[in-house]
Amino acid sequence: EIYGLHLWNYQEVGTVGARIGPIMAASDRFNVEVRGRGGHGAVPDGTADAIVASAQLISGLHTIVPRNISPLDPAVLTVGTVNGGYASNVIADKVDISGTVRTFESEVQDTIITRMCQLCKGLGTAYDVKASLDYRKGYPATKNTSKPHLDILVKAAKAVVEEDRIIEPRQVMCAEDMSYFLNKVPGCFYFLGSAIDMKEIRPHHKSVFDIDERCLAIGVSIWVELIEQELVLSAGSSLCTPCSE
Repeated sequence: EIYGLHLWNYQEVGTVGARIGPIMAASDRFNVEVRGRGGHGAVPDGTADAIVASAQLISGLHTIVPRNISPLDPAVLTVGTVNGGYASNVIADKVDISGTVRTFESEVQDTIITRMCQLCKGLGTAYDVKASLDYRKGYPATKNTSKPHLDILVKAAKAVVEEDRIIEPRQVMCAEDMSYFLNKVPGCFYFLGSAIDMKEIRPHHKSVFDIDERCLAIGVSIWVELIEQELVLSAGSSLCTPCSE
């Protein structure tokens, strides 16, 4: 079995956020290369404008989640970069687009990929360009699927913090490589509140990120309690196997 935590600046310091089911999303990346035929900006006839086609594709990509995915199934598709063009009077022959897709369920992920492929194919027909999609699956969704292991974690947390400090956190569309471990062995992953001030959040992955360091002692104490619980459960069994000669 395996357990893990993530310091979380979106929770009050010392709160323990644990839930059954998905807690963090799958994280995928995609790149689209749109190739057309360039030319002079004053002579557009005979060209296939990669920028115009890309603009339509970006708009289309952002309709997939609101129009092809149920509102009850969380998903995010974000175009993060767009690179193309040479000069103000030149029609571009190439544009590169990249972005990320976040989902909790594989069925939703598959639907998004299918629609992205269809849009890229249709773009070629509509705008006389070639749109090549390179879609790469990344971390799977992080899911707590074992209720017994969630209960073990909660029991350890109750020995350290007050019961009302144990909460069910919101699912988040960020990703975590703990997902690979939980796909192999049962366990539990949880958020440990680390916010200095809930009125002025210091977000993760930003230059102003900082934590209330009181959370560190709380996190360590939960681990110690968890280990002690597990040792009690395994009392009477050998903790190590002697080497045979």
